[in-house]
Amino acid sequence: MRKALFLAAIMLATTSNYALASGKLIAVSWKTFQEERWKTDEAAIKAVVEAAGDKYISTDAQNSAQKQAADIEGLIAQKPDVIIVVAYDSDGILPSIKAIKDAGIKAISYDVQFEDPDSLYITFDNVGVGRLMAKTMLAHGKKEGNFAFIKGDKGDPNATFLFSGIQEVLKPEIDSGKIKVVCDTFTDGWKPDNAQKNMEQCLTANNNKVDAVISENDGMASGVVAALTAQGLAGSVPVTGQDGDKAALNRVALGTQLVSVWKDSRILGKEAGMAAVALADGKPVSSLKGVSTFSSGKKGVKMNAILLQPDPITKANLEDVIKAGWVTKAEVCAGVKAGAVKACD
Repeated sequence: MRKALFLAAIMLATTSNYALASGKLIAVSWKTFQEERWKTDEAAIKAVVEAAGDKYISTDAQNSAQKQAADIEGLIAQKPDVIIVVAYDSDGILPSIKAIKDAGIKAISYDVQFEDPDSLYITFDNVGVGRLMAKTMLAHGKKEGNFAFIKGDKGDPNATFLFSGIQEVLKPEIDSGKIKVVCDTFTDGWKPDNAQKNMEQCLTANNNKVDAVISENDGMASGVVAALTAQGLAGSVPVTGQDGDKAALNRVALGTQLVSVWKDSRILGKEAGMAAVALADGKPVSSLKGVSTFSSGKKGVKMNAILLQPDPITKANLEDVIKAGWVTKAEVCAGVKAGAVKACD
């Protein structure tokens, strides 16, 4: 029922905000479909596109820059009106973006920024996500002690955006000596197993004396918690994350993860779908709701952007994701002791 209502709301929003671009072709080049969240994004994008009477096609680069370049070449050959790109390599993708533009096709940078002045960038405010993780750690986790930073992939600008927000909040405590940075590492591919290895090495190097872990997403947090569990530290060392993954929200309820900053990818996907429909219909970027100028990438390229605001989910407000139909109570509360979490009562 909730899913039906959500899709109906998407369709209504599409018809009320933009004229329908019936008969257009919207393509998406995904960097990977191995993570839970991208399937949610796709469902939202596809619902908007098909509600507008347009056609949706997509490819999965499977975490390969080379495959993504080939995928985009294949998409261009099908002559879509818009290609939405979730870049695996933000710099390496630029020749493909040039090829898209040279073919007269409009490009949207989705969630992962590639710096191109002619493309629309749609994402959650990732610097803001970093701030929220750090603020939640100080407010509800640890304010001092040995901190480990498990960052995302070095080649993904989101890892840098997140860390920028984290540092903005924690720098005073670090400068004062209250927080000691004992580990600071990037994680290849944002992969949980790589994050687990990084955390294991961190624990070994510091004789398990780690008081808090700032993990930049939920997938990596799962690896961090696995490493902590092996040392009997899960639940006593607060861990951050983001994305609102079902398993992460369950860890929040269980107390092994402090926070998951929820970026409702249904809303993000809806925004991207609406923007793609509008651009395919010839609407100027400036006419889209919520567009602003963004120039905080590593090269400082000015882009039109739509930045959405996320929500930090802790034990105190787990009911929000349940009421929103993002996750079921059973999924959130699996294994939780009676009376331990309000949302699970």
